Amino acid sequence: MDKLDLKKQLKSLYQAPATTVTEVEVPAFNFLMIDGQGDPNSSATYAAAVEALFTVAYTLKFMFKKSSAAIDYAVMPLEGLWWADDMAAFVADRKSEWRWTMMIMQPDFITAEMVTDAIAAAGKKKSLPALQELRFESFNEGHCAQILHKGPFTEEGPTIDSLHQYIDAHGKLAGKHHEIYLSDIRKAAPGNWKTIIRQPMKK
Repeated sequence: MDKLDLKKQLKSLYQAPATTVTEVEVPAFNFLMIDGQGDPNSSATYAAAVEALFTVAYTLKFMFKKSSAAIDYAVMPLEGLWWADDMAAFVADRKSEWRWTMMIMQPDFITAEMVTDAIAAAGKKKSLPALQELRFESFNEGHCAQILHKGPFTEEGPTIDSLHQYIDAHGKLAGKHHEIYLSDIRKAAPGNWKTIIRQPMKK
């Protein structure tokens, strides 16, 4: 059985150079999503949201693999949209005031009905309160600029500055700060973490 890997098929969106900013057009994709607020380093709500997302994502994967379609596919990486009601809190690193939408992109053959079934199946196996907050939704980001950050999240500042400087020179900021986490931070050393930093922009 061949394994579908959307990350490889969508190279321009899930690979990025670390030395230069690139512009991409991001079409609509379907995502599992959960909204929340708080410091991702210490918030129990954040940890519960990520656990629920991956649990349902893998439940969907195995459900579809065992279905009549019998398609195996790689689970996509965790992604996050980040902002604050007062953007000064975001810039000043007041993480307790940060708002976020954590999400995992789904193949186009995954339906809302399948997601409902996967949430129910996941809930029977383990008590995950955040399952109640999970939704399945299309997200169309449009025109964006992006760059790869290598290293810990705490050192993203200069990379984000480079991205924003590029956008200021070629247009203006639009939409929410977007991060795509390509590394398994449980296994990789912080110095080797790879994160795509993406920002919607208007020309």
